[in-house]
This record gives sequence, C-alpha cells and structure tokens, in this order.
Amino acid sequence: MVCSTKDYQGKPFNLMSFRDMSTGFITEKTKDGRKLKAQELPGLWNGAMAHWNTIFVEVPLDTFNPVKTVTDLLRPAHQND
Repeated sequence: MVCSTKDYQGKPFNLMSFRDMSTGFITEKTKDGRKLKAQELPGLWNGAMAHWNTIFVEVPLDTFNPVKTVTDLLRPAHQND
C-alpha cells in the first residue's frame, strides 16, 4: 500500500476531511478473561478513507507476502534459507 500525506505540490492533505464519523461498529473483545463490547470509531478501513481516491495495483507475490493465516508462514517467501 502506498499512501501520500502530501499533494503533488508538497502541500499536506487535511486527513481529517477524509473521515466519515457516521461509520464505525461494535465489536466483542475480551479483557482479563471478561467479555466486553467496544465501539470502534473510524480507523484506516472502517470509515477513515471516505472520499479517498483509491487505486488498486496488483503486485507480484514475491514483493508482498501478507500473513493472514498460520499456513501462510509455510510459503517459501517466509522461510529462512
């Protein structure tokens, strides 16, 4: 992911203008073994990129190797040779 905090003239973006405060959600978490509900306010994906210009670019797997499951660690890119 590439993110620029400045425009093409080097002026900083007002990142607060890209939040949608009407978004968010309730999650269930645990703290010290006790279940609780938490309100998650706009973060990177859940509302903080409202009205953002987004372009998705596919890159070769050898340049980006996310780990989303434990089995992803078995891929050659995550092995020490």
